[in-house]
Amino acid sequence: MAKTTTILMALRAAEQQLAVAGQATSVAQYLLQEGQGWSFTELVQHYREPATPVFLATYQAQVDRVCAGEPAQYVLGHAPFFGREFQVTAATLIPRQETEELVEWILASVTTPIRLLDVGTGSGAIAVSLKAEQPDWTVTATDISAAAVDVARANAQALAAPVTFAVGDLLAPVSGQRFDVIVSNPPYIDHSELPEMDESVKRFEPQGALFAADHGLAFYRRFAASIGDFLVPHGQFFAEIGYQQGPAVKAIFTTAYPQATVTIKADINGHDRMVRVQL
Repeated sequence: MAKTTTILMALRAAEQQLAVAGQATSVAQYLLQEGQGWSFTELVQHYREPATPVFLATYQAQVDRVCAGEPAQYVLGHAPFFGREFQVTAATLIPRQETEELVEWILASVTTPIRLLDVGTGSGAIAVSLKAEQPDWTVTATDISAAAVDVARANAQALAAPVTFAVGDLLAPVSGQRFDVIVSNPPYIDHSELPEMDESVKRFEPQGALFAADHGLAFYRRFAASIGDFLVPHGQFFAEIGYQQGPAVKAIFTTAYPQATVTIKADINGHDRMVRVQL
């Protein structure tokens, strides 16, 4: 009689397969929990249950894709961000934990109802999270990728966070409008960093959302040249930056806006990760 495969046995087999493929074994548990919507406690409670043939086939297919290098979030089609699940596709970056700290900084810095613009919204993680946390804020989001905006719009609808979306390059879609806060997580990786990057990021995540010219500083220069026309008096600009870019980014905005207060903020790991420009 064939031995019944339990959830725990399937998990251990997946961990072994991932290890052989040179992938993180923790992904096996991540796929199970995220795929089934289980907490760790719930996963343990299911350990001894028999795995159905459909479950095994689905889980095996997911593990195979990760072993081939595909990020687990793309395999599942969603990723956690700021306590919510966001749909992600090959048209969007996978939301990062560091970006949650940018959302936290904005929420801590602004306490009154505002008009906010998220530029380069991708999956909509920043815009939708801020709207969900502050329903009385008016939030607009743009992206040059129509496919990304489709994903962001779906996330906004799924999470009941009404955001106005527009497709176009940087600030062009909101010409003539002004905002209290503009936020962006722009492309900021220098092409010279390509050899050091994770292979799965290079192969699967949208390159246009990762890399920027001028040693990764091109978009900060573009924002410095334009945000004054889109922010109200005393408005604020927030952005994520590369961990080595703090001094250069600060110099760009200080030069463009000598009267502004430009602050570089470190992430939880102590790396420069965010900039705030207070006009």
